Amino acid sequence: MKEIKSTISNHCKRIEYAILFDLDGVIVDSNKYHKNAIKSLFRNYGVQITNKEIIDRIYGRPNRDWIKDFFGDNIKLKDIKRVSDEKEKLFRDLYSHNVKPIKGLKDFLNLLTINNILMVVASSAPKSNVNLILDKTGFKKYFSAVLDESSSILGKPNPDIYIKAAYFLGIDPNRCIVIEDSISGVHAAKAAGCKVIGITTTIAENEFNNVDLIIHDFTELTIEILNNIVKLPAPRVNMFYHNL
Repeated sequence: MKEIKSTISNHCKRIEYAILFDLDGVIVDSNKYHKNAIKSLFRNYGVQITNKEIIDRIYGRPNRDWIKDFFGDNIKLKDIKRVSDEKEKLFRDLYSHNVKPIKGLKDFLNLLTINNILMVVASSAPKSNVNLILDKTGFKKYFSAVLDESSSILGKPNPDIYIKAAYFLGIDPNRCIVIEDSISGVHAAKAAGCKVIGITTTIAENEFNNVDLIIHDFTELTIEILNNIVKLPAPRVNMFYHNL
């Protein structure tokens, strides 16, 4: 927290808005490895799962939430942890030697840094996965804060993690642009009151709803584009989530 406060004090007078990044599908195109890990996990338990179910019911959500959906609300906490750990080990075994950032991301992060725009990672991923990806890419140095699954008890599509990210930076959510690849993540960002850029690593353009811009990779973004997005009317905040 001291590090976050120090970053804010050094920059807040010059910062007009912030960029909040999801992790999987935004910083890296890792979801095909998650899909293979999930399918392997479900095979181990004799359960069939479709690609559509993975996209609609799993991507963007914390493990604890979708595990309850598929294994039942009565599953014990220790079993949720066991299944979650099993899935993430499968993922890391598949992905640890294949970590590669989305095209144009490093240049984009440098561009934001030069322009004194604060950045935060706000992900539903476990801390071990977040650390793996940020260590392998070398991108941790760019971010003022890193939020993971442990940072919020309310997973996406609840907006809690994006509200917390904005709070850490001392910036109103409507001055934050979230970059998301999943339907649940877009819902969370909009419910928080943020602007949203959808990136097509996980779903097609026509599957995005209620986003301010759609991109295929980070070579398509400029400071001028970001400035124009922030000038858009603030999204209507979902007060149901804020009262949770």
